[in-house]
Amino acid sequence: MSFVKYMLDRWKTTCLLLFALFTVQIFMLLYQVGAWLRWYMIISMGGAYLLGNGLEYYNKKRFYVDIYNKLEGLDQKYLIMELLENTETMEEEQLSEILREAGKSMLENVNVYRFRQEEYKEYIEMWIHEVKLPIATAKMIMENNKSEVTRKMEEELNEIENYTQQALYYARSNHTQKDYFVAKTSLADMVNETVKQNKRALIGQKIKIEIHLDKEELFVYTDAKWCHFILNQVVQNAIKYKREENAVLIFRAEEMPERVVLSITDNGIGIKEGEISRVFDKGFCGTNGRSTKRATGIGLYLCKKLCQRLGLGITIQSKEGEGTSVSIIFPRGSYIRDSIM
Repeated sequence: MSFVKYMLDRWKTTCLLLFALFTVQIFMLLYQVGAWLRWYMIISMGGAYLLGNGLEYYNKKRFYVDIYNKLEGLDQKYLIMELLENTETMEEEQLSEILREAGKSMLENVNVYRFRQEEYKEYIEMWIHEVKLPIATAKMIMENNKSEVTRKMEEELNEIENYTQQALYYARSNHTQKDYFVAKTSLADMVNETVKQNKRALIGQKIKIEIHLDKEELFVYTDAKWCHFILNQVVQNAIKYKREENAVLIFRAEEMPERVVLSITDNGIGIKEGEISRVFDKGFCGTNGRSTKRATGIGLYLCKKLCQRLGLGITIQSKEGEGTSVSIIFPRGSYIRDSIM
């Protein structure tokens, strides 16, 4: 704010000063005071008024500029009140108190919404736990009454089960620290378990599986349960967007000094070039996803989010009509190499 605007905001006090000067000048004229004394009174009072406001403007400007500079350096802006402990004037103290009360109120509201979110998450988890029982029962009934109809019904049930798993992991995705256990995990076991889980769908869609690992005993340090979910989402996408004939799904692992890269590559319908950068966005289905009418736009979004939470990397390469390759990167620090050796 400029000094001119600052003075315009104080037009009331300026009017009072002018009224006081006018009154003093009238009395001086009545008592026939000399012109030089009258001018001295005008200049001294006006100068003192401007000087006083100028000093006040300088102090306030310095105070607020300091606040803005501190605010710019904060990632969490609401913590600004913690940096306003040393106040010099009553106005600064009142501003600090206002910000502190506003911050306290904000934290109370955040805690209310956090509690509601936690309640909703618990409800979703309970609902998924309950719905798994009728799904498992239905599968058991179909297993005992095998036919072409029950086989197709089982495929649909597997889709329902996959969506319930998505909902569960979506609800837990912001709370991985509460359900996260890092351990030495066999990459081959995770891949084989994922293939086994999707065996019926892979056979039904006539997708050939190829597993190429540099080492059968290749280990990574991660949470097996969460990684298995990520792998399952990638495989589900490969099944959903396969080509009509000679479909292949290839698992390949490459061990490097600082990381292990697991690639899942298919020769399916692929992704349009202009859409690759958006496939990890929440709710993005893409042209091929909309054409199948079965895409949710959540699978890859969850994969990306969970990889970030677990400290993993994930990339995707694709060419329309040729296929897609998803790479999951497992970092390996020096402490991991030492423990392996």
